Amino acid sequence: MAEQGAPEDLYARAAHAARTIRARIHSEPRIALVLGSGLGDFGDEFDEPVSIPYQEIPGFPISTVAGHAGRLVIGNIEQVPVVAMQGRVHFYEGYGLEEVTFPIRTFKLLGINTLLLTNAAGGVDVQLGQGALMLISDHLNLMGVNPLRGPNDERFGPRFPDMSNVYCQELQQQAVAEARAMGLELRRGIYAGLSGPSYETPAEIRFLRGLGADAVGMSTVPEAIVAGHMGIKVLGISCITNMAAGLSNDPINHEEVMETGKRVRETFAALLRRLVVRLAD
Repeated sequence: MAEQGAPEDLYARAAHAARTIRARIHSEPRIALVLGSGLGDFGDEFDEPVSIPYQEIPGFPISTVAGHAGRLVIGNIEQVPVVAMQGRVHFYEGYGLEEVTFPIRTFKLLGINTLLLTNAAGGVDVQLGQGALMLISDHLNLMGVNPLRGPNDERFGPRFPDMSNVYCQELQQQAVAEARAMGLELRRGIYAGLSGPSYETPAEIRFLRGLGADAVGMSTVPEAIVAGHMGIKVLGISCITNMAAGLSNDPINHEEVMETGKRVRETFAALLRRLVVRLAD
């Protein structure tokens, strides 16, 4: 139930959240980042940062997972204004997908036109070693539900949006060029989004490989679908923090995910910094 006096429909609630954020900042960011596991402190490097805990933004869900700080940071990267989510919420935490994607709806009404999605993922393609960065070229939505299910508000986008280019080809080319300039290999791959929170079984990984998946995780897909629905350009990058079940003899645990994320954080952050500057140009 909505709190007393709160706007009822999704568009009005997202507009209310956007007004709340806008009242606390002095810039007009057009680029937003969602910082996944192990990358959250990249937001601490922004110039002239303004930090807003999610609980201070009407309608924002609260992150409950270790490694997700639950703050919105608005600041500058080399004079480019950006907004970043230091941690996201997930379907497996018990939130509905409307709640999971509410920040993306808010970003649109804040004026965002480009979204950089990052995540920690399990490697399904054996050529993607632990610590590799994978450029998401497409996804498989295997969460069992779509975030656009239910009444459609045409102010956000059409009832049946095209998803053939949800991960913008132009942004992918720019990401590859920036990675190459760093001497970094950035392989393209397909990301499979599952509901979690349990990691996949070896049989499920064999199934995903047969479907063409290169990496697997528990986020990103709903955010990309909603962004695509609203006409926001999306770039997605996965950090391969562990090899998926059956591809290694080692057990999979969240501590390993966080540790690998921290190990490659400097490289990942350097790439994001270059990308923000290039996309602003």
